[in-house]
Amino acid sequence: MIQRIQTVYLLIATLLSGGLIFILNLWVNEQETKFFMMDSFNLESTLLKIMSVLFFVSAALTFIAIFQFKNRQLQFVLGRLSILTNFIIIGIIVYFTQNLSGEIKVSEKGIGLLIPILSIVFVVIANKAIKKDEELVKSVDRLR
Repeated sequence: MIQRIQTVYLLIATLLSGGLIFILNLWVNEQETKFFMMDSFNLESTLLKIMSVLFFVSAALTFIAIFQFKNRQLQFVLGRLSILTNFIIIGIIVYFTQNLSGEIKVSEKGIGLLIPILSIVFVVIANKAIKKDEELVKSVDRLR
């Protein structure tokens, strides 16, 4: 059913990965310009472009998982793929915010760097609720 609690958690994760990347900046560079996710398509770095695409992939995975309520196993797997995608995003962000000679000197990190971490937290909570639902259905099937 779509009105389950995991739907709320997956919707929050979708909004984090797909919506807040347009509002919150990732970092501020030395010229005091804020770097948003859509600015990565204007740069020559393919790794930043991949990171932008991965944000949208993560949002799409969690959005698709919302409507897979009849197939809880697939919903759980899509959640795991979203978690994996967000860990890859975190790895790319850490790579760019550390000492990267010549590419970016990050002078101030933005709140947008926490988006993948928050998304992982909400997907993990949703996966726990999905697992609990699956166990409830299995226990009811045992009684028949």
